[in-house]
Amino acid sequence: MILILPKTSFTKSAFNHKQVFTTVEDHYKQCFQEYFEKLFGYAFTIVKDNAEAKDIVQSAFVKLWEKRSTLNVAAAARAYLYTTVYHLSLNTVRNRKVRESHHPHITATDSISNSNTAEEKEIRERIRQAIDGLPPRCKEVFCKSRLEGKKYATIAAEMNISVKTVEVQMGKALKALREQLTDLAMIWVMYLFI
Repeated sequence: MILILPKTSFTKSAFNHKQVFTTVEDHYKQCFQEYFEKLFGYAFTIVKDNAEAKDIVQSAFVKLWEKRSTLNVAAAARAYLYTTVYHLSLNTVRNRKVRESHHPHITATDSISNSNTAEEKEIRERIRQAIDGLPPRCKEVFCKSRLEGKKYATIAAEMNISVKTVEVQMGKALKALREQLTDLAMIWVMYLFI
């Protein structure tokens, strides 16, 4: 930070002001070195997330720096930092709960996609094998429709066939897959194909 003084001769009070600023900087650095890890641990016990805890502590130090002109950093820094970390942590937890309550399908989808159980892998492998077992033209139509998300008209144009032929091939593919995968729960099939 650059201190700009008016164009007057330097007086003793001007030099004292500079000394006070250096002292505030020194106290701030000392607080950072002394309390950062402790505050991080404190925030982590509340939010249970490393990245959020680190952000909270950094925000607390930024707030302390912004208040340096109105707060006696040497005397009140510890109390100010712990109080600020506490309130920021509670706000973070509350905001997380609000997000989760408004978007429960997001957290449910995340937990499904993160669970790579042996059962899920086995189901995916059986579905892949069933698709590979389709006749070539049937497989191509099915993959373009379900895996690439293309419309029947687009598939017909790409393959130089009629839309009716695409419909017939999709019907054959779905019938063959249903027959081969009857023992699988319908919800898994819908989850993987929709």
